[in-house]
This record gives sequence, C-alpha cells and structure tokens, in this order.
Amino acid sequence: MTKKNQNRFWFLFVMGILAFGIMMIIWTVKQATSVPVHESNNYMLKYQMADMNINEIMELEAKFNAKYSIKLEDIEFLKLEDDAQNTNAKRAQSTPIKLNAGSNSFTYSITHNQKSVENAKVTFLLTRPHSRYDDHLEESVSYSNNHYKTKAVELTKKGRYTLQLKVEIDGLIGYSEVSAYLIDSHHR
Repeated sequence: MTKKNQNRFWFLFVMGILAFGIMMIIWTVKQATSVPVHESNNYMLKYQMADMNINEIMELEAKFNAKYSIKLEDIEFLKLEDDAQNTNAKRAQSTPIKLNAGSNSFTYSITHNQKSVENAKVTFLLTRPHSRYDDHLEESVSYSNNHYKTKAVELTKKGRYTLQLKVEIDGLIGYSEVSAYLIDSHHR
C-alpha cells in the first residue's frame, strides 16, 4: 500500500467513525423524544413537591390514619385468575376494583370512632398510570347521607386506572389510592 493510499484509508476510516457517531447521536435524540414523559402525581402533588415535603406528608398521613379511616363503598372487585396475579412483586398487591364502561361514580365513607365525618375537605382524582391526559379531578367532593360521593365520570378506554382520594380534616391529611381496571365486557 502506498503512502497516499494509506493516508486516504485513515482519513476515510476517521470520517466513517465520525459519521457513525453523529448518526448514533441523532438516532438517540429521536428515540428519546418519541417517548412521552409524564409526571408522577403521587399524593396528588407534582413529583417535586411530594419529594421536598415527603417527611411532613408521611407524618400527617400517619396521624390521620391513627384517628380516621377512609373506605371505598359499593364496589365490585375484579376476579383475577391465579396466573394473572403479579408473582414478581416484592410487595403485596391489592385486588383491583372493576370499572364499568360508561358512567362511574364512587362513594367513600370517612369515619372517626365509627361515626361519619362531615366536615372534611375531600379531593378526588381518577387517573391512568403513566398518563395525565385522561385525568378527572374533582376538587370538592359533596357530602350526603353519611358519605362522600363523586360526580359521574364517563370511561371508555380499557385499561388500568387509579382512584386517588385526598382528605383534609383539622390540619391532618389522609390519602386513599386504589387500583382499578376497565376491561372488555366479554372478560370474566
């Protein structure tokens, strides 16, 4: 190989590596921007706010749970087959509730010493994990007949949902989070 051919080889080799590197950077950026990013809404707060105040949130929640209880009423649980259970989870999985296609409303009881609490500020959020597009937020759930009942929510998209409730009473804050599924009506 002559000196001229050897120089051309190394020039083309270096240019090929640079072109490959630039192509990989462009591909990486395209892949990263094609996947939408959704913020977490645990504790019905933005992630940053929940992260900054987690100790206070957990302390208030522990005090709330020692004094009050929140219960979701009139629900139908989804019957999962044994192989549908998440056996790989490191924490206990609660049985999800079944949602119906169309109108859904949710009834909660909030009690203190088995007596209904009527002066709570109750906020309800129906959300889908990893998305905020279908969120339904009700900032003031109405109290009637010893229960807090949400307004009707129309559901059409099959899949997993999360019912979140935030209850504020006398400076204490309690939370309820329940998994739910809207499944095909042919599924049992």
